[in-house]
Amino acid sequence: RFLDDGRIELDSNAVERTIRPIALNRKNALFAGHDAGAQNWAVIASLIETCKLNGIEPHGYLSGVLKAIAGGHKQTDINQLLPWNYVNPV
Repeated sequence: RFLDDGRIELDSNAVERTIRPIALNRKNALFAGHDAGAQNWAVIASLIETCKLNGIEPHGYLSGVLKAIAGGHKQTDINQLLPWNYVNPV
């Protein structure tokens, strides 16, 4: 693509810098002490970093999602709770 459009950069450093915290948190989860704990930590860390990438405040997001689930949010509509689709019901 960069050959056709001179505005596109040749490297992916900007993207790599953006996703680095996600990768580091997943790697740190290896030292959580237990496989299940590490998997849970990696999921939470990924959600937090994905919130940041989508301009969503992570604490408010996690709080809202947990309230929605506890309030009976349908499993078939789980895509609505993903960070890039999430709309905080005020």
